[in-house]
Amino acid sequence: MDLNLDEAVNYHYDKFPPRKIDYSRFVDKLIKATDAVARYDQMLKNMHNSEILLAPLRNQEAVISSRMEGTVSTMDEILQYEADHENETANTSSVRSEVIETILYQRALKAAQKALNDGYPVSQSLLKGIHQRLLSFGRGASKSPGEFKVEQNYLADRNKNKILFIPVSPERLQDGLDVLFKYINEDPSPSLVKAALTHIEFEALHPFKDGNGRIGRMLITLMLWKYGTISAPHFYISGYFEENKDEYIDTMRRVSETGDWDEWCSFFLEAVEQQAIRNLTIAENIRNLYEEMKILFAELLSSKWSVTALDFVFTNPVFRNNKFTSQSGIPAATAARFTRIMLDNDIIRTVEEASGRRPAMYSFEPLLKLVRV
Repeated sequence: MDLNLDEAVNYHYDKFPPRKIDYSRFVDKLIKATDAVARYDQMLKNMHNSEILLAPLRNQEAVISSRMEGTVSTMDEILQYEADHENETANTSSVRSEVIETILYQRALKAAQKALNDGYPVSQSLLKGIHQRLLSFGRGASKSPGEFKVEQNYLADRNKNKILFIPVSPERLQDGLDVLFKYINEDPSPSLVKAALTHIEFEALHPFKDGNGRIGRMLITLMLWKYGTISAPHFYISGYFEENKDEYIDTMRRVSETGDWDEWCSFFLEAVEQQAIRNLTIAENIRNLYEEMKILFAELLSSKWSVTALDFVFTNPVFRNNKFTSQSGIPAATAARFTRIMLDNDIIRTVEEASGRRPAMYSFEPLLKLVRV
């Protein structure tokens, strides 16, 4: 199919990093975004088990960021898949490819967070490693996982049969990446502005054959964490970008078209502020639910294992009964009693009845109601 080039915007050669940023155009938004992220981060610092409590936010980000690229799956599908599969390549013939792709995003993000935690820098090799994992299986495996592009790529609106943007040419890509990572590692700009400009430059370079949007949004989280804006790698922004997708794309295109980096910074900072407020609300709701359930589990289960059971259902909000008995560390007979009590008190519901040798699947509805998207 031939695509119309009439409205295509070309990459802004030799214009990054911008020579001048007019902070007066967005200083108010910078202050508000910084304040909103600080409030969110303070809550992260006060969580003694943020990995357990905020894993649902990472799943939510995987669903939304993938959905922006046309990969539609649901939180329930992702969690039901995880209940049955320890890795993404096992027995997947009956699983929709969209679910696999979203799972790959979630696991690539988790692996990237661990790499930074282990001391790896934000680098070209780190991004290639993330890309390799993101496209390691399924439809993406034919899209050169872990390799930078060697052919010209385009951003197109296929519904309207037109090309919107022509990224940097493959011949100039390595030069562009070298400049970008020099900026990431050496520029003294405030971290939120730096994340804004890094994101748009990465998207404009579009260095991979596929998966650029997802990795570009992942890069925001990793940079804010790496440079100390957030104390744990749990800040996700795709919700705002998806809700304002046309403005997101148009504002990015105008940077290359008109050189207006300030307008992009203003949009990005508004996104950060609004998403930080939303993330804080969701995270507080999750934490409050955890505290309420801690009391309820202690009352209903009357066991030294009650917190262990609680942590398990928060970490695995959809699970097979055998996994609860084998992986929670709770004695099997006790775990079986807990399951019956949770069912009787509507704490969990049956997703799939036991059948033959296949154990029942349950969902922890109080948590899922907070995070479904």
